[in-house]
Amino acid sequence: MIEVTDIWKKYRNKTVLTGTSLKGEPGDCIGVVGGNGCGKTTLLSILAGTVKADKGSIRYGGEEASGNSGVFVKNVAYVPQEPPIIDELSVKDNLKLWYAGNKKQMEEDLKQGPAAMLGVGDFLHMTAGKISGGMKKRLSIACALSNHAPILIMDEPGAALDLVCKEEIRKYLKKYMEEGGTVLLASHELEELALCNQMYVLKQGILIKIPTGLPARELVERFT
Repeated sequence: MIEVTDIWKKYRNKTVLTGTSLKGEPGDCIGVVGGNGCGKTTLLSILAGTVKADKGSIRYGGEEASGNSGVFVKNVAYVPQEPPIIDELSVKDNLKLWYAGNKKQMEEDLKQGPAAMLGVGDFLHMTAGKISGGMKKRLSIACALSNHAPILIMDEPGAALDLVCKEEIRKYLKKYMEEGGTVLLASHELEELALCNQMYVLKQGILIKIPTGLPARELVERFT
């Protein structure tokens, strides 16, 4: 379970988040939309534990995460918009570098875990700098989920990917939720947002709940 209450964040003279709150249960997909620069990435980074909020509460599974990095590590897998992949290394070496478990657990994941379902084993020995953006995104999801976290946070998961890879990632997200995982994503793509059973628009630092399934024009109107 995710329970976010009254999150505030300010950078110098600019207040980005002004009392942001949301809740999510196992199996939920929560979508966050909003105009460029509205603070979506800041919000996701705070919920992933990579940026600290100025104030507010973040509870995962009933545990307070704010000020307790172990709660973030145990509960959250975070995939930023730009995959944190080192191009000079092989895909396998990147997986080793970012993998949260031991070698045996990694090999098991390549057989039947997130890495297997994402097809990472098909390009394991390639140099990371030579694989496609879609392959990098799949690799970054596998690395993030190496701790088998119950909450997956993704920033623009389908950005710059081809249609085939977008569909593969959507299929994985559906499977992840069917198994009880919670997904929180920021996106501008209707196909990804169609996965969501909760939708919020981030506007003037506050999350405002909106209906799911809105057509593109009406969705954009909610931004302004």
